[in-house]
Amino acid sequence: MQRAGAYLPAALFYDILLVFSIKTIMLKTRIILRTFSIPLLLCAMFFLSAKAALAQDNSIHTLKIKDVKELQEYFRYTGTDIPLISGHRGGAMKGFPENCIATFENTLRYTPATFEVDPRLTKDSVIVLMHDATLDRTTTGKGKVSDYTWEELKKLKLKDPEGNITQFRIPSLDEAIAWSRGKTVLILDKKDVPLAMTARIIKEFRAEAHVMVTVHNAEQAAFFYEGNNDIMFEAFVKTKEAMESYEKAGIPWKQIMAYTGPLNEPANKALYDALHQRGVMCMISTAPVYDKLTKWERERAYREIIEAGADIIEADLAVEVAEAIRSLNPDGSPKDKFFAKNRP
Repeated sequence: MQRAGAYLPAALFYDILLVFSIKTIMLKTRIILRTFSIPLLLCAMFFLSAKAALAQDNSIHTLKIKDVKELQEYFRYTGTDIPLISGHRGGAMKGFPENCIATFENTLRYTPATFEVDPRLTKDSVIVLMHDATLDRTTTGKGKVSDYTWEELKKLKLKDPEGNITQFRIPSLDEAIAWSRGKTVLILDKKDVPLAMTARIIKEFRAEAHVMVTVHNAEQAAFFYEGNNDIMFEAFVKTKEAMESYEKAGIPWKQIMAYTGPLNEPANKALYDALHQRGVMCMISTAPVYDKLTKWERERAYREIIEAGADIIEADLAVEVAEAIRSLNPDGSPKDKFFAKNRP
């Protein structure tokens, strides 16, 4: 008993020491938590905000155009319009090829836009999006588009403007039209697809509210209009004589957006004024000239085009145009109602 009793004070001492150590650890833990709780909270808030911002970046600008009447209204000149943007071949940039649905979506992440695209026929008469008659510049293929079937073309990959091979493939026009509904407006340029075939696919898709056609003269416009008087046109109107030819052909101005050329010149003003009097918006394409300038020169050129009276810029560098002319947007424009941002 004496031996057991001799060890009791030592055991008690270790129990007391253990309790004291636990309390000390708990106290220090509370101090640490108090010291770092605010920074930890701020870090958590930062990461949540970053996550939310990333999710927002994946949303796209869309055009709220539900029928032909609203499409006509979108392109009607009012004098207080937001300058509009059209992505030439979709607004290609590094990592995003021209005439590619993924590129359209990428452009819409930065700005509302319509898209000028290039339909071409395959060997088996499927319409695909491809500017050149040959595959070499923009795809991993070689030779003419018309020498390949649609199934063969689907195996190729698209290249971006710098020649880098991407994961994206050539889209069919059917795919592009289906994708564009409720998002944007496609403007079909004239390549090797017969006018009747273009007219038929628009009618079959009932796509008059989100697919337009480029016409180079009044005769082409008359062909489409006679078969479907709901079709909207991006019409070449570079001179007063061209303007008068559309009037003689009986094409309603409410169905025309006018392409007036690639140059911003003082001589344009008289044509702008005449078209504006008819409620027609005027477009300059910057792809052949101004898109090739230095960045600072481009930004100045884009602003000067709008300040000189043009209403729409069609550009390869659509995202850059949007940033350059944003400060020129008027307050309270009747076009505000057409713009939204939604998840793709």
